[in-house]
Amino acid sequence: MERFQAARGNPALVVLEGFHALKHATRFGAEVLAVAARKDEAVALLALELAPDVASALGAARVVAPEVFTRLAPRPHPTGVMAIARRPAIDAGAVLAEPRPAPLVVLEDPRRPENVGAVVRVAAAAGAAGVVTLGGCDPWHPAAVRGAAGLQFALPVARVGSLDELLAVPAGGPRPLVALDPSGEELAPGAIPPRALLVFGTERGGLSQALLARAGRALAIPMRQGVSSLNLATAVAVTLYAWRLAPSRY
Repeated sequence: MERFQAARGNPALVVLEGFHALKHATRFGAEVLAVAARKDEAVALLALELAPDVASALGAARVVAPEVFTRLAPRPHPTGVMAIARRPAIDAGAVLAEPRPAPLVVLEDPRRPENVGAVVRVAAAAGAAGVVTLGGCDPWHPAAVRGAAGLQFALPVARVGSLDELLAVPAGGPRPLVALDPSGEELAPGAIPPRALLVFGTERGGLSQALLARAGRALAIPMRQGVSSLNLATAVAVTLYAWRLAPSRY
Protein backbone atom coordinates (compact mmCIF):
# COMPACT_ATOMS: atom_id res chain seq x y z
CA MET A 1 0.00 0.00 0.00
CA GLU A 2 2.82 2.38 0.91
CA ARG A 3 4.48 1.67 -2.43
CA PHE A 4 1.41 2.69 -4.42
CA GLN A 5 0.91 5.81 -2.33
CA ALA A 6 4.52 6.85 -2.82
CA ALA A 7 4.32 6.23 -6.57
CA ARG A 8 1.56 8.83 -6.91
CA GLY A 9 3.94 11.55 -5.81
CA ASN A 10 6.97 10.32 -7.74
CA PRO A 11 7.42 12.07 -11.14
CA ALA A 12 9.49 9.12 -12.39
CA LEU A 13 6.60 6.68 -11.91
CA VAL A 14 3.01 6.34 -13.02
CA VAL A 15 0.12 4.49 -11.40
CA LEU A 16 -1.98 2.39 -13.78
CA GLU A 17 -5.55 1.97 -12.55
CA GLY A 18 -7.44 -0.87 -14.18
CA PHE A 19 -6.77 -3.76 -16.52
CA HIS A 20 -6.99 -1.75 -19.76
CA ALA A 21 -4.43 0.80 -18.58
CA LEU A 22 -2.07 -2.02 -17.67
CA LYS A 23 -2.79 -3.81 -20.97
CA HIS A 24 -2.00 -0.78 -23.12
CA ALA A 25 1.05 0.15 -21.09
CA THR A 26 2.43 -3.35 -21.50
CA ARG A 27 1.52 -3.53 -25.17
CA PHE A 28 3.37 -0.30 -25.91
CA GLY A 29 6.55 -1.14 -24.07
CA ALA A 30 6.12 0.15 -20.52
CA GLU A 31 8.47 -1.06 -17.81
CA VAL A 32 5.97 -2.40 -15.28
CA LEU A 33 7.42 -2.54 -11.77
CA ALA A 34 4.54 -3.96 -9.73
CA VAL A 35 1.06 -5.37 -10.29
CA ALA A 36 -1.59 -5.84 -7.61
CA ALA A 37 -4.84 -7.74 -8.11
CA ARG A 38 -7.85 -8.16 -5.87
CA LYS A 39 -8.11 -11.82 -6.95
CA ASP A 40 -5.49 -13.97 -8.60
CA GLU A 41 -7.83 -14.88 -11.45
CA ALA A 42 -8.68 -11.23 -12.24
CA VAL A 43 -5.60 -10.54 -14.34
CA ALA A 44 -5.41 -13.97 -15.94
CA LEU A 45 -9.04 -14.15 -17.04
CA LEU A 46 -9.17 -10.62 -18.36
CA ALA A 47 -5.88 -11.08 -20.19
CA LEU A 48 -6.95 -14.33 -21.82
CA GLU A 49 -10.32 -12.91 -22.85
CA LEU A 50 -9.32 -9.40 -23.93
CA ALA A 51 -5.59 -9.32 -24.58
CA PRO A 52 -3.98 -12.72 -25.11
CA ASP A 53 -0.97 -11.01 -26.68
CA VAL A 54 0.01 -9.54 -23.30
CA ALA A 55 -1.31 -12.29 -21.02
CA SER A 56 2.11 -13.64 -20.10
CA ALA A 57 3.36 -10.19 -19.11
CA LEU A 58 0.34 -9.66 -16.86
CA GLY A 59 0.48 -12.95 -15.07
CA ALA A 60 2.79 -11.98 -12.20
CA ALA A 61 0.30 -9.98 -10.17
CA ARG A 62 0.54 -9.95 -6.41
CA VAL A 63 -2.79 -10.86 -4.86
CA VAL A 64 -3.90 -8.50 -2.11
CA ALA A 65 -6.84 -8.63 0.26
CA PRO A 66 -9.94 -6.72 -0.93
CA GLU A 67 -9.69 -4.24 1.95
CA VAL A 68 -6.08 -3.48 0.97
CA PHE A 69 -6.95 -3.10 -2.72
CA THR A 70 -9.61 -0.50 -1.93
CA ARG A 71 -6.91 1.67 -0.35
CA LEU A 72 -4.54 1.62 -3.33
CA ALA A 73 -6.47 4.31 -5.18
CA PRO A 74 -9.00 7.05 -4.36
CA ARG A 75 -11.47 5.20 -6.61
CA PRO A 76 -10.54 1.51 -6.91
CA HIS A 77 -10.98 0.22 -10.44
CA PRO A 78 -13.79 -2.35 -10.90
CA THR A 79 -11.50 -4.70 -12.87
CA GLY A 80 -9.57 -5.32 -9.66
CA VAL A 81 -6.14 -4.62 -11.13
CA MET A 82 -3.59 -1.87 -10.49
CA ALA A 83 0.07 -1.43 -11.35
CA ILE A 84 3.09 0.83 -11.11
CA ALA A 85 5.21 1.54 -14.18
CA ARG A 86 8.21 3.66 -14.94
CA ARG A 87 7.25 6.91 -16.62
CA PRO A 88 9.08 7.34 -19.93
CA ALA A 89 11.30 10.39 -20.39
CA ILE A 90 9.78 12.63 -23.07
CA ASP A 91 11.84 15.28 -24.84
CA ALA A 92 9.31 17.96 -25.78
CA GLY A 93 11.76 19.45 -28.27
CA ALA A 94 12.08 16.13 -30.04
CA VAL A 95 8.31 15.78 -30.14
CA LEU A 96 7.98 19.20 -31.75
CA ALA A 97 10.73 18.35 -34.24
CA GLU A 98 9.03 15.10 -35.35
CA PRO A 99 9.18 15.20 -39.19
CA ARG A 100 6.05 13.12 -39.87
CA PRO A 101 3.10 15.08 -41.32
CA ALA A 102 0.76 13.98 -38.51
CA PRO A 103 -0.59 16.86 -36.39
CA LEU A 104 0.37 17.44 -32.77
CA VAL A 105 -2.50 18.10 -30.34
CA VAL A 106 -1.94 21.00 -27.93
CA LEU A 107 -4.25 21.66 -24.99
CA GLU A 108 -4.07 25.17 -23.55
CA ASP A 109 -4.62 25.19 -19.79
CA PRO A 110 -6.86 22.10 -19.52
CA ARG A 111 -8.61 21.87 -16.16
CA ARG A 112 -9.48 18.22 -15.60
CA PRO A 113 -7.00 15.35 -15.94
CA GLU A 114 -9.85 13.01 -16.90
CA ASN A 115 -10.51 15.15 -19.99
CA VAL A 116 -6.83 15.18 -20.84
CA GLY A 117 -6.81 11.39 -20.62
CA ALA A 118 -9.77 11.14 -22.97
CA VAL A 119 -7.91 13.37 -25.46
CA VAL A 120 -4.82 11.14 -25.26
CA ARG A 121 -6.99 8.10 -25.99
CA VAL A 122 -8.47 9.76 -29.08
CA ALA A 123 -5.09 11.02 -30.28
CA ALA A 124 -3.55 7.57 -29.97
CA ALA A 125 -6.40 6.01 -31.94
CA ALA A 126 -6.22 8.63 -34.69
CA GLY A 127 -2.44 8.43 -35.11
CA ALA A 128 -1.56 11.95 -33.94
CA ALA A 129 2.10 12.84 -33.44
CA GLY A 130 1.54 13.42 -29.73
CA VAL A 131 -0.30 15.42 -27.08
CA VAL A 132 1.17 18.45 -25.31
CA THR A 133 -0.43 20.37 -22.47
CA LEU A 134 0.21 24.02 -21.60
CA GLY A 135 -0.48 24.96 -17.99
CA GLY A 136 -0.59 23.09 -14.73
CA CYS A 137 -2.42 19.90 -15.68
CA ASP A 138 -0.05 16.93 -15.86
CA PRO A 139 -1.09 14.54 -18.67
CA TRP A 140 0.51 11.72 -16.62
CA HIS A 141 -1.68 12.31 -13.56
CA PRO A 142 -3.19 8.95 -12.46
CA ALA A 143 -6.67 10.21 -13.38
CA ALA A 144 -5.44 11.16 -16.85
CA VAL A 145 -3.82 7.75 -17.28
CA ARG A 146 -7.05 6.12 -16.18
CA GLY A 147 -9.04 8.25 -18.64
CA ALA A 148 -6.64 7.33 -21.44
CA ALA A 149 -6.65 3.63 -20.53
CA GLY A 150 -2.85 3.79 -20.37
CA LEU A 151 -2.39 5.03 -23.94
CA GLN A 152 0.12 7.65 -22.81
CA PHE A 153 2.60 4.88 -23.61
CA ALA A 154 1.40 4.71 -27.24
CA LEU A 155 2.49 8.21 -28.31
CA PRO A 156 4.57 11.09 -26.92
CA VAL A 157 2.71 12.93 -24.15
CA ALA A 158 4.30 15.87 -22.38
CA ARG A 159 3.71 19.14 -20.56
CA VAL A 160 5.37 22.27 -21.97
CA GLY A 161 6.08 25.23 -19.75
CA SER A 162 5.15 28.17 -21.96
CA LEU A 163 3.72 29.31 -25.27
CA ASP A 164 7.13 30.61 -26.33
CA GLU A 165 8.67 27.21 -25.71
CA LEU A 166 5.92 25.59 -27.74
CA LEU A 167 6.39 27.93 -30.69
CA ALA A 168 10.18 27.81 -30.77
CA VAL A 169 11.29 26.66 -34.21
CA PRO A 170 12.25 22.97 -33.90
CA ALA A 171 15.04 21.31 -35.81
CA GLY A 172 12.55 19.78 -38.24
CA GLY A 173 11.25 23.18 -39.33
CA PRO A 174 8.37 25.33 -38.09
CA ARG A 175 4.99 23.82 -37.37
CA PRO A 176 1.93 25.81 -38.51
CA LEU A 177 -0.15 26.88 -35.53
CA VAL A 178 -3.84 26.11 -36.13
CA ALA A 179 -6.36 27.28 -33.53
CA LEU A 180 -9.69 25.52 -33.11
CA ASP A 181 -12.05 28.42 -32.51
CA PRO A 182 -15.62 29.39 -33.50
CA SER A 183 -14.25 32.43 -35.35
CA GLY A 184 -12.39 30.29 -37.87
CA GLU A 185 -13.24 28.86 -41.27
CA GLU A 186 -15.23 25.66 -41.34
CA LEU A 187 -13.26 22.50 -40.65
CA ALA A 188 -13.18 20.13 -43.62
CA PRO A 189 -10.96 17.29 -44.85
CA GLY A 190 -7.81 18.85 -46.29
CA ALA A 191 -8.02 22.00 -44.15
CA ILE A 192 -5.28 20.87 -41.73
CA PRO A 193 -1.74 21.45 -43.05
CA PRO A 194 1.07 18.92 -42.54
CA ARG A 195 2.73 18.93 -39.10
CA ALA A 196 0.10 21.28 -37.70
CA LEU A 197 -0.05 22.25 -34.05
CA LEU A 198 -3.78 21.83 -33.39
CA VAL A 199 -4.50 23.99 -30.36
CA PHE A 200 -7.64 23.54 -28.26
CA GLY A 201 -8.79 25.74 -25.38
CA THR A 202 -10.98 25.04 -22.39
CA GLU A 203 -14.64 24.14 -22.82
CA ARG A 204 -15.76 27.23 -20.92
CA GLY A 205 -13.33 29.93 -22.02
CA GLY A 206 -11.84 28.63 -25.26
CA LEU A 207 -8.38 29.75 -26.33
CA SER A 208 -6.60 32.75 -24.85
CA GLN A 209 -6.35 35.91 -26.95
CA ALA A 210 -2.56 35.66 -26.78
CA LEU A 211 -2.58 32.29 -28.47
CA LEU A 212 -5.26 33.23 -30.99
CA ALA A 213 -3.23 36.26 -32.00
CA ARG A 214 -0.24 34.06 -32.83
CA ALA A 215 -2.18 31.42 -34.75
CA GLY A 216 -1.65 31.41 -38.48
CA ARG A 217 -5.06 29.90 -39.08
CA ALA A 218 -8.30 29.24 -37.20
CA LEU A 219 -10.71 26.41 -37.88
CA ALA A 220 -14.24 25.99 -36.54
CA ILE A 221 -16.08 22.71 -36.08
CA PRO A 222 -19.46 23.04 -37.83
CA MET A 223 -22.30 22.56 -35.36
CA ARG A 224 -26.04 22.86 -35.25
CA GLN A 225 -27.29 26.34 -34.40
CA GLY A 226 -27.91 26.74 -30.67
CA VAL A 227 -25.25 24.22 -29.64
CA SER A 228 -22.48 26.31 -28.11
CA SER A 229 -19.65 23.85 -27.49
CA LEU A 230 -18.39 20.27 -27.50
CA ASN A 231 -16.63 18.22 -24.88
CA LEU A 232 -12.87 18.70 -25.26
CA ALA A 233 -12.15 15.09 -26.26
CA THR A 234 -15.06 15.15 -28.74
CA ALA A 235 -13.70 18.31 -30.37
CA VAL A 236 -10.27 16.72 -30.68
CA ALA A 237 -11.80 13.55 -32.14
CA VAL A 238 -13.79 15.45 -34.76
CA THR A 239 -10.72 17.45 -35.79
CA LEU A 240 -8.34 14.49 -35.98
CA TYR A 241 -10.74 12.40 -38.00
CA ALA A 242 -11.28 15.29 -40.41
CA TRP A 243 -7.50 15.15 -40.87
CA ARG A 244 -7.59 11.37 -41.38
CA LEU A 245 -10.26 11.72 -44.07
CA ALA A 246 -7.99 13.92 -46.20
CA PRO A 247 -6.49 11.81 -49.03
CA SER A 248 -3.21 13.77 -48.83
CA ARG A 249 -2.63 13.43 -45.07
CA TYR A 250 0.50 11.35 -45.74
